[in-house]
Amino acid sequence: MKVKILQALREAGGYISGQQLCEQLGVSRTAVWKAIKQLKEAGYDIDSVPNKGYCFRNAPDLLNANELMSRRRTAWIGGRLECFEVIGSTNTIAMQMAEEGAPHGTLVVADRQDNGKGRRGRSWVLPAGVAIAMSIVLKPGELHPGNAPMLTLVSALAVVRAIRERTGIDAMIKWPNDIVIDGKKVCGILTEMSTQMDFINHIVVGIGINVHNDGFPEELRERATSLFLVSGRHYNRAELTEAVCEYFEYYYEIFMSTEDMSVLLEEYDSYLANAGRRVRVLDPREAYDGLAKGISGRGELLVETETGLKKVDSGEVSVRGIYGYV
Repeated sequence: MKVKILQALREAGGYISGQQLCEQLGVSRTAVWKAIKQLKEAGYDIDSVPNKGYCFRNAPDLLNANELMSRRRTAWIGGRLECFEVIGSTNTIAMQMAEEGAPHGTLVVADRQDNGKGRRGRSWVLPAGVAIAMSIVLKPGELHPGNAPMLTLVSALAVVRAIRERTGIDAMIKWPNDIVIDGKKVCGILTEMSTQMDFINHIVVGIGINVHNDGFPEELRERATSLFLVSGRHYNRAELTEAVCEYFEYYYEIFMSTEDMSVLLEEYDSYLANAGRRVRVLDPREAYDGLAKGISGRGELLVETETGLKKVDSGEVSVRGIYGYV
């Protein structure tokens, strides 16, 4: 009921009468009044004017099912939605759900994450009320397992586009999938996969975005930032979450049509923080320096070295001016 009323209020774009809501939703005036009252108590700014009806003004910064479902404009992401106030890791829960049969596009969201997963086993903790922790379950059918790692680049495109268009902040991508602003990390992305032989059972894409954080522990201050620290403004996390989902669907469909980055390459390169910078490639065999030139159609970082052009498809890359590498 509350989801449908929120959707109707948002779509109205102005005042909508209680009678219109009753007819549209097939409920009584009393039911509408009670739902509006509960929404106001939850922090929604809704005008109630006699003979005019109700008008939606503003939403509180909530990451719950009512808020997310009322904003949903995606075709398949969020068809099944699971929201948690506190969770260890959205990726862990999403992987479990996928193994138990959760459908393609299942979305797991948490207000607080206490034991999130980062690259190479690092912890990714997101406090309550300040960040976005979300994971998307994918069941990509005939996608070859060897092409699945490129979905991390697809995810990065979705996040950077959502941040840029919803906040106006010039976020960039540090290859392959960290989102950075002014050289500091604002978002981490982790993709996990379950396979058997040449078939993908499921993939989970986990995304953590620092939104309202007003500071970080000393060991992270030089490497981490938030949308608030960059702009001095607060943003609605549900709106940003929905934008990420919308753009992920868009880029995912393009990627699946080719199973590579060939169509998305130019746009990805336009957001690439590494482009034109000196980089250090931490190859396990031997580290080397070079100039980043962009990515290949396979999502590899192209690095011009003294011995020629090299394609980097694994390992870590350090970039001058980002994360303290000078």
